[in-house]
Amino acid sequence: MTNAHDFSLETELEETVDWDDLADDLADDTEDEPSAGAMELAERHALRRVASLRTELEDITEVEYRQLRLERVVLVGVWTDGSIEDAENSLAELALLAETAGSEVLEAIYQRRQSPDPATYVGRGKVEAIGEIVRATGADTVICDGELAPSQLRNLEDRLQVKVVDRTALILDIFAQHAKSKEGQAQVELAQLNYMKQRLRGWGGNLSRQAGGRVAGGAGIGGRGPGETKIETDRRRINTKIAKLNRELREMKSTRDTKRATRRRNQIPAVAIAGYTNAGKSSLLNRLTDAGVLVEDALFATLDPTTRRTTTADGRVYTMSDTVGFVRHLPHQLVEAFRSTLEEVADADLILHVVDGSHPDPEGQLSAVREVFAEIGAADVPELVVVNKIDAADPLVVQRLLREEPHSVAVSARTGEGIAAALAAVEADLPRPGVPFHVLLPYERGDLVNRVHQHGEIDHLEHTGEGTEITGRANEDLAAELSSYNV
Repeated sequence: MTNAHDFSLETELEETVDWDDLADDLADDTEDEPSAGAMELAERHALRRVASLRTELEDITEVEYRQLRLERVVLVGVWTDGSIEDAENSLAELALLAETAGSEVLEAIYQRRQSPDPATYVGRGKVEAIGEIVRATGADTVICDGELAPSQLRNLEDRLQVKVVDRTALILDIFAQHAKSKEGQAQVELAQLNYMKQRLRGWGGNLSRQAGGRVAGGAGIGGRGPGETKIETDRRRINTKIAKLNRELREMKSTRDTKRATRRRNQIPAVAIAGYTNAGKSSLLNRLTDAGVLVEDALFATLDPTTRRTTTADGRVYTMSDTVGFVRHLPHQLVEAFRSTLEEVADADLILHVVDGSHPDPEGQLSAVREVFAEIGAADVPELVVVNKIDAADPLVVQRLLREEPHSVAVSARTGEGIAAALAAVEADLPRPGVPFHVLLPYERGDLVNRVHQHGEIDHLEHTGEGTEITGRANEDLAAELSSYNV
């Protein structure tokens, strides 16, 4: 995955924070021939700093582009399983997400634990160490690489005295910035409200006051309940808004279903381009169909699906759709909110599963996307793996992926390398008409000849004195119309 800004190797905090002393303070003293268990305990309780994850803006145009004040953030992760590389790749991805949302990453640290602390995510004693880092760097936000329970969020904010955001809220924020269509904005708002509903908090106690009687601020009539508190009123209003959004999305879904039913009725095969965020799906769609959709080196640049009509080399018509990208631990709220959009993938005849061949962990990308496929009911749809960005990838990694995924092709959407082979593989995997026919069509039935070209397969075509003689295969509906002209 390519970052829009190079990670800086400079550390501007060495004068303020002595990382060696901090690590010594956090780890147990293991110099006197420690046992294996003691070493494991020390490793589990130590906070580890991931080097080179500070991001810096190169010019002021980035601020003008985002049109917001960049937050200064510290990333915090808990490493529970897998290798060190897995933990650092996860934090590197979190840094990219934070930067996409409009943040400057100051530091990234993680702790080795068997499981996150139920009260404070990291160990309770380590919260103070993180607080020292926050104060030393001047950070105003801490982003945790996981989904925090409401109690964890509250405890961390109380002890760190800065805003704490989890991975789910970060992804929701990115979606909110990038959603352009009415349906996309409604889907994102629905996901945000479902997330927020469980995390309402009464700052300063004012939200816990009962709203009965005469209430300041106009929250009296219509804003009361039997001893209803302000936080309960807010929760009720959120539920009302959620119900309204669900109604709107159902209406939009009916429009999408109508278009999909029309394609099914006309027996038009559908191909869905899916995969990890920033794997190059939109670039591939542009290469394959000249769609002209937005291409940007950023996470979740595409939220609104795009469908284009195209044809095979022998003239058969099919559709190709670009879809929203996936990510590790995609928030459940987003999967539910975007379910109508993701049905484009589940209802497709073929999935082009795009993976970034230059990413440090392409197998992890494949696995994360297939988890979402299973969740939306697309696990049984035929799949063609497209290893993209081979112009920037290690050839050995590309060869390894092609061996691990027998049904796969390697392409570069940027340079065009391998695109012809990918198109040939797509056309070979499209569902083929199964009913053979041999007809003689009068010349006044040129409409049927055109439909045979678009939706059937022609083995032999000859223009005779009586009409056009065609031998080939068609779907059941078209074959039934042609049956009156059988030879």
